[in-house]
Amino acid sequence: MKSEEFFIEAKKYLPGGVNSPVRAYKPYPFFAKHGKGSILFDVDGNDYIDYCLAYGPLVLGHANFKIINDIKKQLEQGTAFGVPTQKEMELAKLVIEKVPCAEMVRFVNSGTEATMSAIRLARASTGKKKIIKFEGSYHGAHDYVLVKSGSGAVGLPDSPGVPEDTTKNTVLIPFNDEETLLDLIKKEDDIAAIIVEPVMANIGCIAPKNGYLKFLRKITEENSIILIFDEVITGFRIAEGGAQEYYDVKPDLVTLGKILGGGFPMGALAGKKELMEMIAPSGSVYQAGTFNGNPISVTAGLSMLKQLNNNFYVQMDKKGDYLRTLIREILDDNNLNFKLAGLSSMFQIYFTQNEVYDYKDAKTADTDIFNRYFHELLKKGVFVPPSQFECCFISLMHGEEEMDRTAQIMEDHLKKLK
Repeated sequence: MKSEEFFIEAKKYLPGGVNSPVRAYKPYPFFAKHGKGSILFDVDGNDYIDYCLAYGPLVLGHANFKIINDIKKQLEQGTAFGVPTQKEMELAKLVIEKVPCAEMVRFVNSGTEATMSAIRLARASTGKKKIIKFEGSYHGAHDYVLVKSGSGAVGLPDSPGVPEDTTKNTVLIPFNDEETLLDLIKKEDDIAAIIVEPVMANIGCIAPKNGYLKFLRKITEENSIILIFDEVITGFRIAEGGAQEYYDVKPDLVTLGKILGGGFPMGALAGKKELMEMIAPSGSVYQAGTFNGNPISVTAGLSMLKQLNNNFYVQMDKKGDYLRTLIREILDDNNLNFKLAGLSSMFQIYFTQNEVYDYKDAKTADTDIFNRYFHELLKKGVFVPPSQFECCFISLMHGEEEMDRTAQIMEDHLKKLK
């Protein structure tokens, strides 16, 4: 098996044989060769219906024809310039047109850079130090937010190498819990920002309770706290304007990535003009990057966003409803009380009988059952992210035939769990 051979070789040169931890699973991950539409092909000649989709960016599927052609044209003109380009301005205008809170944009290279910069800007604009994040949320791998879960307490570093002093100003609370947040804000007067995934897509797929995001908007406005929506995953996926359009709540700042880059490295920070103008060189809050606004990523982003019209979102909602209905019927028909979560083109099965409203609930899921489910699906040609606590995604290229086949493979395995 080439994948096994490559993995053994890769471990000599790459930590754990991979370049991101979630890509590693036992006994070894398959190595991709190419992708087309909804299908991913490996080096051993196997093909998989892909619901990982590079963890979210490939909303149009693999190897989108228009994106590839646009990139080819840009490659012939150059790959990096170190000076502004017209396309950066064009993409910024498109983001501002689509995203409700966006009045100005700073392009960066990843979601991690975007959230790090958003927190720095929030602290600078308020003169306060503390930030609130939600248990189980993931906002990138930088020190400010790489902290363990803890109920209403300052987080301890989640990785060696992160000084405790770095995270002493990061306060963790449960998602979907109004009372805890109210109590915290009454006690603390040094809160610069609340950063939130409007849909918690890095712990599976946990939607906000009805009215919760509006509550966050109200409480932050009343207490001069910056509200940051981390829409690296939901941005351009669940609506043209992301979760803030979907739920009709406008934050002060938003972080974007994944879909924005059209399959290339890309991130962005956007928001109110008076905040964004604090960023250098128009202001004193420093943010910089050699590859910020890289012409290849910007070209791919333009090509991607221009294809995401109203009809696209209607189709994606239908696809998500179709597959989730099939999965729900499987669970009901087999008297399995596992919890199916999802909205639009996102879904996940939590292998727990508890309702899932926050990180604590999600952690009751049986990861051993999930691991068996993952490997059984993989064996039969369906690739979902190899973790109970990741979200599954559908692309425009997933048709009813692929989803019917997926549901049949799921049922063949799940009915054995009765």
